[in-house]
Amino acid sequence: MRLQNAALGAAGLAAFLALGEAVPRLGLVREEYFPPTSRIATAFADELSDGAFWTALGDTLTGWALGLAIAVSAGIVIGVVVSVVPYLREATASTIEFLRPIPSVALIPLAVLLYGSELRSVLLLVVYASFWQVLIQTLYGVQDVDPVAEETARSYGLGTWALIRHVLWPTALPYVMTGVRLAAAVALILAITGELVIGAPGLGARIAVAQNSQAVPEMYALIVVTGILGLLINVGARTVERRALAWHQSVRGEVAV
Repeated sequence: MRLQNAALGAAGLAAFLALGEAVPRLGLVREEYFPPTSRIATAFADELSDGAFWTALGDTLTGWALGLAIAVSAGIVIGVVVSVVPYLREATASTIEFLRPIPSVALIPLAVLLYGSELRSVLLLVVYASFWQVLIQTLYGVQDVDPVAEETARSYGLGTWALIRHVLWPTALPYVMTGVRLAAAVALILAITGELVIGAPGLGARIAVAQNSQAVPEMYALIVVTGILGLLINVGARTVERRALAWHQSVRGEVAV
C-alpha cells in the first residue's frame, strides 16, 4: 500500500513538472513571468552551489526552530496551568478568544518598530502564530480527560504533579502533538513571510531580492526550496508524532492497517 501511494505521488509530481515545462513552451503564459521547469531546475542547481543561499537557509531554519521551540514550550506550560488551576480557564477564555484571531502579519509594524529587521522581529511573528496552535490543542486535550479516571487518581492520593504526569498528560499528548505539527508548518510560513516583508536575513529576503532584480527563475527556485522545506518539516513532524504516540490506539491502528 505504501509503495502504491509512493508511486502515485511520484507520478503526480512528474505530471506537475511536465505541465510546468509545457505551459510556457506552448505560449500559454509568458516565459519571463513563468519560466519552464528546466530553467527553474538550472537556477535551483545554481542556488545550491552558492554559499549565500546556505547562509540564508540557515537563517530561516534558525528563526523557525527558535520560534517553534518557544511557542511549543509556552503553549504546553500555559495550557496545562490554565486547565489545572481552578477558575483560571474561565478567567482567561475571553482574553484568549480576543487575541487568537489577530493575524500575525498584523504585528509586522509592531515587530519592525521594536526590533527593526533583526531575527527578533521574525521570532515575534513565529512565536505569536505558533503559540495558539499548541495552546488551544493543549486546552482541548486536558479538557478531554476522563473525570472518572481523574477522581480515581485523586482518591488514591495522587498529588497535582503526579495527576498531570499519569492522567492529564497521556490524554492530552495526542492533542499536543497535533498542535506541534500544525505549529511547525505555521512557523515556517511566518518565518518566510517575516523575512519577505521585513527584510530580515533568510530565504524570504532572498526571494524579495530576486523579485526586485527580475531574476525570475531564481525566484521560483527559492520558492521551490520553501516548498521542499515545508514537505520535510511535515514529514518530520508526522514521524515524531507517530513515535511519541506509538502506544496510542490511533497510531497502532494505522500501523496495523
